Amino acid sequence: MKRREFLASIGGAAAVAPITQVSARIVDDPVGPDLPMPPSRDSLPFRSEPEEPGRLLLDQAWQFHQGDIPFPKIKGHGWSYANAKAGQAQGAAAVNFDDSDWPLVNLPHDWAVDMPFDPDANPSQGYRQRGYAWYRRSLRLDPADRGKYLELQFGAIATNATVWVNGSVAAHNWSGYNSIYIDLTPTARFGDDLNTIAIRVDAEKMEGWWYEGAGLYRHAWLAKRPAVHIQTDGVHADPRRGDDGRWTVPITASLASILERESTATLSAVLSDAEGRTVASGAIEATVPPLGNAEARLELAVPSPRLWSVDDPNLYTLRLSLARPDEAEDRRVLRIGFRTFRFDAEKGFFLNGQPLKIKGTCNHQDHAGVGVAIPDALWEWRIRRLKDMGSNAIRCSHNAPPVELLDACDRLGMLVMDENRNFNTSPDYIEQLRWLVRRDRNRPSVIMWSVFNEEPMQGSEAGYEMVRRMASEVKALDSSRPVTAAMNSGLFAPKNVSQAVDVVGFNYQPDLYDRFHAVHPDVPITSSEDTSAFMTRGAFESDPAKQVFASYDDERSSWGNTHREAWKAVATRPFVAGAFVWTGFDYRGEPSPYEWPSASSFFGIMDLCGFPKTAYWLHRAQWIDDRPLLDLAPHWNWAGREGELITVMAMTNVEWVALFLNGRPLGDRSVDRFEMPRWQVPWEPGRLEAVGYRAGHEVARALVETTGAPVALRLTPDRIVMAGDGEDAQPITVDAIDARGRHVPTAQLPVNFKISGGEIIGLGNGNPNSHEPEKGDSRKLFNGLAQLIVRADPGAGPLRITAQAEELKPGQSTIRRLAASPRAQVPPTPSVQILEGWRQSPASRDKPDPMRKPVDSDMNSWLWLGTGQIEAAQGEGNWISLRATFVARRHVQTNGGTLRFGGIVGRAEIWLDGRKVAAKPEFAEAPLELALPAGEEEHVVTLLVESRPGLVGGLSRPATVGAR
Repeated sequence: MKRREFLASIGGAAAVAPITQVSARIVDDPVGPDLPMPPSRDSLPFRSEPEEPGRLLLDQAWQFHQGDIPFPKIKGHGWSYANAKAGQAQGAAAVNFDDSDWPLVNLPHDWAVDMPFDPDANPSQGYRQRGYAWYRRSLRLDPADRGKYLELQFGAIATNATVWVNGSVAAHNWSGYNSIYIDLTPTARFGDDLNTIAIRVDAEKMEGWWYEGAGLYRHAWLAKRPAVHIQTDGVHADPRRGDDGRWTVPITASLASILERESTATLSAVLSDAEGRTVASGAIEATVPPLGNAEARLELAVPSPRLWSVDDPNLYTLRLSLARPDEAEDRRVLRIGFRTFRFDAEKGFFLNGQPLKIKGTCNHQDHAGVGVAIPDALWEWRIRRLKDMGSNAIRCSHNAPPVELLDACDRLGMLVMDENRNFNTSPDYIEQLRWLVRRDRNRPSVIMWSVFNEEPMQGSEAGYEMVRRMASEVKALDSSRPVTAAMNSGLFAPKNVSQAVDVVGFNYQPDLYDRFHAVHPDVPITSSEDTSAFMTRGAFESDPAKQVFASYDDERSSWGNTHREAWKAVATRPFVAGAFVWTGFDYRGEPSPYEWPSASSFFGIMDLCGFPKTAYWLHRAQWIDDRPLLDLAPHWNWAGREGELITVMAMTNVEWVALFLNGRPLGDRSVDRFEMPRWQVPWEPGRLEAVGYRAGHEVARALVETTGAPVALRLTPDRIVMAGDGEDAQPITVDAIDARGRHVPTAQLPVNFKISGGEIIGLGNGNPNSHEPEKGDSRKLFNGLAQLIVRADPGAGPLRITAQAEELKPGQSTIRRLAASPRAQVPPTPSVQILEGWRQSPASRDKPDPMRKPVDSDMNSWLWLGTGQIEAAQGEGNWISLRATFVARRHVQTNGGTLRFGGIVGRAEIWLDGRKVAAKPEFAEAPLELALPAGEEEHVVTLLVESRPGLVGGLSRPATVGAR
């Protein structure tokens, strides 16, 4: 649907004109150096249907404390005894820890990106201090959830983490890249008895030599499933093509049960095509033991499926349901693709039987303004940028990616080398590898499992044995994809890793391609990492004193090659499957070859914002064949340099190029696409134009012009519509234009922003040497460009942004915010102080002394009770004493508060700090509330409860302390 038709369909013809005030020029080939970004699109980001209906986001209203909180020093027998028991975590992990003044944050959250640049911090981590932090959240579970399987899921936590649930350690995690799944079922609390999640994050630990962020930087979820259910990542449904050419989808579902008895359930599968037509279905029964696991297997035959490819990423939808009588179904939705691929030792990579050179990039997972807490829609944007350049593959360097990136790769047609982080065969780390394979093995985009990157043991027998074991673990879970490893040495050692993998990955060793192939002609190889060339976006003169690199592809690392050299080494050798350029985007940290003030890399084909460098147009011209392309570098703003020679470079896939300056011919060059034509041109202001030819016919033109001074600002969003779901986010390009509306590539202006209908969640400009804050409402243009990341507010209406700079006309953009149903979220639950640690005295015939308490070493005569727990007392008589101690939270200490008993059964007296403060005269269950004075002291609350025959007295619901 064309833009006008789309806008009319969503808002009526009258709404078309005022949709946006964006002034971006729309041209046939919008991705050129004379435009900062492509023109705005009129489509919303793709959002898949829920993987399962009972899975809710747990992103909102986490209480956050930056910095560590020491655990208290435990003293005395009673405290030591209690501390050793389940549910009795101390300090900030305790259920009743006072977090009332902690600020609230929503996930994904990266606290490191908020930190100032610090020259004393680690340059590998982008000069950002990381350290420790705590997150806490209360979680209310509906009593109707009793009997369900309940699971907490964290997409990833940077870096190491300990998770407590209701005062007990629920998980230790040793990597910042794998998901954490926690069975909440055994210790779950329901109704007003809230659950407490506490997480201590250790981001002092490092797994990489790049910026890794800090905190709960991916989504969190709560999954509510039937008692008999499909396990998380428990479906394997990767299509297969048999030797007879027939396609099937073999399905294995891993099932689990929390029941006390054996149970039978029916697994049903329905496969539909992109138009929603059912193409195959089937069902099978399985029996699951109590608290046990089972597998259900069935196979769907699919005649003549439409294949998935990088140019036509056709996906099918597989819907699975697990049903048993009198219980809701457990459902999953997967998108799968039919494709074949193979690595050939002589001819490289084949997709669906056709040769395909892998044109890949390596990428870390951070972006300007937001760090590693990247919004879902921004992952799709980044993959589209790579696809527009002609790239067909991405290497997840050097860790498991978020599922949102893989969703975009499946949907848009991007091959993936999926990479493991830690080279370690101990049980904890082998489980991380298993998790990666289980999670990603159904994706058509994933074509390789990489078990490591550049490990010192790669050329040793130990390294060989470790990879042999890791490969075996991978094959046990997925036999369809090859295992690789990114090697930068040891390839010719007597025993080395190349002998344990299916495809050998070469990092920065193009001079060894031929030698290795001659020695091992039956072993497939690929360049798993190459290039490592330096460019500063928009700069065309190197200045070591200012730590700036010219963008002519002449500067490279000591271990790498230029973009042109590296690609030539791969493209001219059919037996090399392809290349993964280091890197697609700049990234924080590893500011090689410089250090302070440089805080991010110079390697990217695009900068940290995703703005193209010269390398972008270079690779585009080398990687795209189906249409003529021609771009020029540099810009033509060189005032004061009249007559000086300026290097001009054309990036093109035509046969030859003629160059003109203000209409005068400067000569023509035949095109070597590995090298690209250059000219030395004496500078004069005006118009530099190139004309490209094929077979003697003009097929492309490119020009750069000398612009005037900036007179106005321009805002160019990626999309002119956004979903008003509180999550949708997008980048907006900021640039300055002259009086004729032309982009001014040399502008270095400070810009301020105002927004309504949304919020600015990050700012950047792609300058590796910038130390400006990445949060706030201002940013300086760097070589003509800056970027905002904005998130739309919930609901319909306009999202308006204004950019202002001194003496320039403001830039404005209005984006239409469409009403959209937000994804199901666990509602925020205010943190409440629930009184715990109740002790119950033996029963007595007489009313107990309210001052009576157990001795510190008595762990047996007085019972330990949970919140809202009533238990018959030991001994004879109708009276018991219930006793607890607490310190009110800080706001109650200051202002006073209320002590609320949710339910007391039996007659009762309530004593507070040795004074009788209330009485309950009736036996029936009833709540009770009393005032609590201000003060910092520890309080002792005692209930003297009288029962009667047939009625056991006590606390039937939790007691809480709160504000008045």
